[in-house]
Amino acid sequence: MIENQPRLTSAEITGVWTAYMNDSMSKCVLSYLLQHVEDTEIKEIVQFSLDLSVQHIQTLTDLFKSEELPLPTAFSYENDVNLNAARLYTDHFMLTYVNQMARVGLVSYSGFISMSARKDIRNYFIECLQESAELYDRTTQTLLDKGVFIRPPYVNYPKSTDFVDNKSYLAGLNPLSQKRPFNTVEISHLFMNIQTNTIGSKLSQSLAQTSSNEKVQKWMIRGKEISQKHIEIFTKNLTNNDISPPNSSDIGVTDSTTAPFSDKLNMFHMSLLAAAGIGNYSTAAAASQRLDLIVNYERLSVEVARYALDGAELMIKNNWLEEPPGTIDKKTLTKKKDEH
Repeated sequence: MIENQPRLTSAEITGVWTAYMNDSMSKCVLSYLLQHVEDTEIKEIVQFSLDLSVQHIQTLTDLFKSEELPLPTAFSYENDVNLNAARLYTDHFMLTYVNQMARVGLVSYSGFISMSARKDIRNYFIECLQESAELYDRTTQTLLDKGVFIRPPYVNYPKSTDFVDNKSYLAGLNPLSQKRPFNTVEISHLFMNIQTNTIGSKLSQSLAQTSSNEKVQKWMIRGKEISQKHIEIFTKNLTNNDISPPNSSDIGVTDSTTAPFSDKLNMFHMSLLAAAGIGNYSTAAAASQRLDLIVNYERLSVEVARYALDGAELMIKNNWLEEPPGTIDKKTLTKKKDEH
């Protein structure tokens, strides 16, 4: 650490705090997966991913101490994971899950870099971004080698370039009018959102069947139902355009009902995926050029946001929602001063 560094900005505090929370959760989840993975190649990747989380936690812990910031409570082996719980996921699901979380890391770390001014913070997040890229590359190649990577749809190569010459290119809301075929940008986002919802559906099912808290179970099942509903909508979009949707095996979650993780960790985990989903939909809406798609993404984003809000309220009731660093409430300080 360089002496006489400027203080961390609010954006930099946000980045390091969020990164610590996410790595703390990942450490617990990956440690459990490592206990049960059987395939040696997949085991190496899970171990690599776990090692990254452990290294990140140590670096961030040192940073919190040097800045005299309180270390987040986050998650621990003692309170939030049962490493001896029965096997809950298949090896291929584990590999797909790590691949998906590497994607989340790519998005998150690039955002943290763009919000950071201090050289050491930028360097740290750049390193994390490079590690996420390596993790995504390794998991993708292994999925390909094992024949379980789901490729995006193929389309015919265009013969020439063209320009939009009619406003009808942007239309799509009128059910009586003929809609133009999707372009490759729109197909890509529909495909990706089917994939992410498939992971979310299976994960929420696994967490519902292992939780003993009835309200958590209902919230998780609701998440599964939302994911399945969104998969159906996006799949219909593709099939109506004569595009084959991605196929995924139903095998991924075992019938174990023994909880490997605490409800606090599970709620945080699904809330993280919900936030990532909202971000994906926003990106897809911004990139799409058919109005019906844009309206659809906005509508579905609201549904996910309501789901996430209900989850946050449940976490607050159970004292599971850790508060991010905030500013001092000047009104409260003034009131206390007046009382004295």
